[in-house]
Amino acid sequence: MTLGESATPLGKVRGLGSAREGGEHWLSERVSSVALLLLGAWFVASLLLLPGFDQRTLTEWLSSPAGAVPMALLVVTAFWHGLDGMKVIVDDYVDDDANRFAVNTALLFLAVAGASLALFALGRIAFGAAA
Repeated sequence: MTLGESATPLGKVRGLGSAREGGEHWLSERVSSVALLLLGAWFVASLLLLPGFDQRTLTEWLSSPAGAVPMALLVVTAFWHGLDGMKVIVDDYVDDDANRFAVNTALLFLAVAGASLALFALGRIAFGAAA
């Protein structure tokens, strides 16, 4: 059965936005939002359970797999979600195709650079490199 032969009207339009991909992007934003809520709750709870906020305590926490792995997931998810949100804003408010492409490309490079820098710093802490 093809999409056009769906039994219900909802089945005919499911997953199809004006650009035929709106549903997938909307769902991606919602999934990353839920992931950020869960990872954010983990982050706050982990910080509250630490005995102190000095550099040594935080370094020990981020050196353990229980601290470093969820923190890496938080970093990646946050930059991915932020990029998705910014792309929606650019697509909504930048009319010229060339400008939209340029801004979206710049946002992608900034997101990758920011996430890379954060993951590099986390890796240095987690694997014990000299500060």
